[in-house]
Amino acid sequence: MTRGAPKSGLLGGRVHGDVRGERAGAYAQVYAMVRRIPRGRVMTYGQVATLIENRLSPRAVGWAMHGCPEGVPWQRVVNASGGCSTDRLPDIPDGLQRAMLEAEGVEFRENGTLEVERYRWTPPEHRPQAGRSRPGKREAGKRR
Repeated sequence: MTRGAPKSGLLGGRVHGDVRGERAGAYAQVYAMVRRIPRGRVMTYGQVATLIENRLSPRAVGWAMHGCPEGVPWQRVVNASGGCSTDRLPDIPDGLQRAMLEAEGVEFRENGTLEVERYRWTPPEHRPQAGRSRPGKREAGKRR
């Protein structure tokens, strides 16, 4: 490669590879998922990414949330540790996400994180089907 020549041969011209599918469509999926999170419950960036079939990375879900339209409850998406990643952003006041979640009844620990397993919301269609027995199966040891 000569000096000054474009490096388009590497990863199709993108440093981090291509996003699968149309970006706007993936962002719309993120917003639709987040709009479903009930008050007082949260999802993680990684959880959202997984549920939209990994069309975006958890970090990209964060960027989608940073630019989300009005009406999307962005405060209900937290990092995997239960922390508020928005405190690192210069255009969002420190403590705003936490205050919004506390107003919804979410409690934070002394270290500034919430208990993810306590407040995590999983859409009903993605919850495990516990306690279902398979039809036609007999209990072991019983005869008809």
